Amino acid sequence: MSDRDIRPSPEALLKQAARDSGRGRLKIFLGAAPGVGKTYEMLASAQARRREGTDIVVGLVETHGRAETAALLEGLQVLPRRRVEYRGNTLEEMDLDALLARRPALALVDELAHSNAPGSRHPKRYMDVDELLEAGIDVWTTLNIQHVESLNDVVAHITRIRVRETVPDGVLDRADEIEVIDLTPDDLMQRLREGKVYVAQTASRALGHYFSPGNLTALRELALRRTAQRVDAQLLDHMQAHAISGPWPAGDRVLVAISGGGNAAALVRYGRRAGERLRAPWTALHVETASRAELSEAARSSVTDALRLAERLGGEAVTIPGHDVAGDILSFARERNFSHLVIGKPALRGVFTWLRGSITTALIARAGDISVHVVGSSERKPARAPAGPAVLTQPARAWPYLASTGCVAAAVLLGLALQQVLTASNISLVFLTAVLIAAASFGLWPSLYACLGSVLAYNFFFLPPVYTFTIADPENVVALFFFLIAALIASNLAAGMRAQALAARGRAGTTEELYRFSRKLAGILDMDDLLWATAYQVATMLKVRVVLLLPQGKANGESGGEGIAVRAGYPPEDELDAADLAAAAWCWKNNREAGRGADTLPGAPRLFLPLRTGSGSVGVLGINREGGAADAVRPLLAPDQRRLLDALADQAAVAIERINLAADVDRTRLLAETERLRSALLTSISHDLRTPLAAILGAASGLESYHALLDEAGRRDLLATIRDEAERLNRFVGNLLDMTRLESGALAPRLEAADLGEMVGAALARAGRVLADHRVEIDLAPDLPLLKIDPVLFEQVLFNLLDNAAKYAPEGSTVTLRAWHETGPGTAGQGRGRLVRLQVIDEGPGLPEDALELVFDKFRRIPGGDRQRAGTGLGLAICRGFVEAMGGSVVAANRRDRSGAVFTVTLPVQPADDAVPAEHEAAAPPP
Repeated sequence: MSDRDIRPSPEALLKQAARDSGRGRLKIFLGAAPGVGKTYEMLASAQARRREGTDIVVGLVETHGRAETAALLEGLQVLPRRRVEYRGNTLEEMDLDALLARRPALALVDELAHSNAPGSRHPKRYMDVDELLEAGIDVWTTLNIQHVESLNDVVAHITRIRVRETVPDGVLDRADEIEVIDLTPDDLMQRLREGKVYVAQTASRALGHYFSPGNLTALRELALRRTAQRVDAQLLDHMQAHAISGPWPAGDRVLVAISGGGNAAALVRYGRRAGERLRAPWTALHVETASRAELSEAARSSVTDALRLAERLGGEAVTIPGHDVAGDILSFARERNFSHLVIGKPALRGVFTWLRGSITTALIARAGDISVHVVGSSERKPARAPAGPAVLTQPARAWPYLASTGCVAAAVLLGLALQQVLTASNISLVFLTAVLIAAASFGLWPSLYACLGSVLAYNFFFLPPVYTFTIADPENVVALFFFLIAALIASNLAAGMRAQALAARGRAGTTEELYRFSRKLAGILDMDDLLWATAYQVATMLKVRVVLLLPQGKANGESGGEGIAVRAGYPPEDELDAADLAAAAWCWKNNREAGRGADTLPGAPRLFLPLRTGSGSVGVLGINREGGAADAVRPLLAPDQRRLLDALADQAAVAIERINLAADVDRTRLLAETERLRSALLTSISHDLRTPLAAILGAASGLESYHALLDEAGRRDLLATIRDEAERLNRFVGNLLDMTRLESGALAPRLEAADLGEMVGAALARAGRVLADHRVEIDLAPDLPLLKIDPVLFEQVLFNLLDNAAKYAPEGSTVTLRAWHETGPGTAGQGRGRLVRLQVIDEGPGLPEDALELVFDKFRRIPGGDRQRAGTGLGLAICRGFVEAMGGSVVAANRRDRSGAVFTVTLPVQPADDAVPAEHEAAAPPP
């Protein structure tokens, strides 16, 4: 983009659209210290807006007992505060829901950095304000400069007091207006002495510590500078959104233009010093043109080192593509409102400057209102022709020149064919076409070669006397001269366009690769797959060897230790030596690059980069290139390759963090589920276990205290109560132990051949007291096959099902137990097999249709029936666990003939038991 092509910035237009999208406007009254009058000024401005007819509601304002501040609340609607109980104390917070329901045009919310009471919807008040803004409500709020997160350490260093409540800098950056409320140190200290800020005792202590003149002056400067930064950003957004060409003399900004010269680092250091002198932000800019391949490897390395130096010194490093370096630099400067431009002194002198031109001269001539600083250097600019093997420079090839020769020969043949109908001046256009073809196809030097060949061939074949290089007519000399000039200009332009097209094609290809890589990473859920894809992508795009290291234990997303270990690499057989491991460990510990070409441990064979995200480092990426000793002294990556590596590393880091976060979420969900089960277990134990214990203790106490007064029947009743409640307690404890065995994986069924009828009889005998108030019907098919099951576990299954039926079925109802065998789907690829089904049927209220599977969850109890008894909610869960451990299944359903529940247990018959007469294979239909 040239300096005449100024267009609105898409980012600035998006920001403007976001402000106009219905979101409320935020105004912050920013003070340097407590007591400067932020709340007073906010209320005074609100009273003026109220008189203008604005609908204003006070969400929360702290007057701190100041009468003049409280007086400004008169006439304003103040919402009642929400009371929160916390550790025996009653706290008052802003009622966010009431404020959203009231929906005023403007809400006043004091003390933006305040932390809400535990149990509030948001932990911080600035989050409440953000929700109000999202609802379209304008908000005025107050904030002291010491509560800004990025200035927390600075304020602590100045005042020796660390502020605990802070707000992110993004809150200030998103504010539509910031009004600085300021007082001189003398005026603020006088307010303290008069008791207008704190009570007398607190004020005297504050004057001796926090509110010293030096502290207050430093805090004032912080407040003014932070506000100036925000105003500068707003001005820049306005200029970019309205396509206003800068610079506007509202503030100083320094731009350092660097190229492949040897003084690039000196320019960056000068720009840093200039920024410090002017107290202005500064940026280092490099314009990448299509001719970068002509630069030597040293020149490309100097650009990369200079950009890294700029970042280390606190500046911004930017690289943009372009072809008109001077125009692109000035366009960038005007678009970003830079007022100072730092450039290097031109390396060429005299006639070379006149022939080739100077970027420095062009910048000075076209800078306009931008101040240009020309910095000299004693270092010589690296030669454009590479002295040794370069990473990007292509070796000289003969075939482009042979092809250019062919183009000239074709032009000669075509010219000879057209000689009868065209004049010599028109035939020159044929040769000009050949030059353009050579330039567009093979680049600048083959096109210049074609240009020279075309001039000679045109003279030799078509200018009289022909077949000689002598020119008889002076007019032909002039024509040949201008033909040469036109051919040179055309070849240069065509070659430049070709170089730009190739560069654009290369950038498009790289962008496409990055896009495909990002899509691939988005669909990967396993850490090992992610690391392999990253290593392969980096290796293929940069032609390097890659290793990826993660913290110990992070391969599958689990929490790791302090060390790191290799998790993936390409090629897979790569190993790290001691020097590499030391460099990788240092890189991980310090979150900075180390190894080959870095400032730390440069002797290591590999370069290690930290994989960083907003929350910190998630791993380390190491690369090296095949080569011998000579290769080891060369820079590992060219500047464009380094930028590509950084882009790949950033994408991989975000993907690794995503998988780690997903694993953390799963662990958190598991912990929450464990906590829920623990709470449910404790609740169950606290009630269901204490109830029988209380009954046992009560009956035993009655026997002990009133034994002589009780008759035989009374004593038997108390003893029966003790026995029944003890059995009930035993069942509860047994269920808990069984569930513990199931969840720990310690359950190992002892399978043996067992008769189903015998187990039914044992379970009924055990459940005799449970079923004392019910009728029991048994319908077992004759000649049921023996089942290979664990008799103890299966008896417990039957008992739990009978106990469940007794709990929910009314007294006097019937509990039916039936069993039969049938042919059903086989297992393990054995075709159709034989099954035994057993059902326990009751006449209770049945199960809700949406709870047929939920009844088997732990601690799940479905309400119903008029005789529901206490329990832990583990019986049916244990039934399913035991049956599945024996290779069977259990399902719940409702009766179709009347109300009631049906629990069906299905067990496979082992192949050895298949010799059962066919007449016994009649299947009983379920009720």
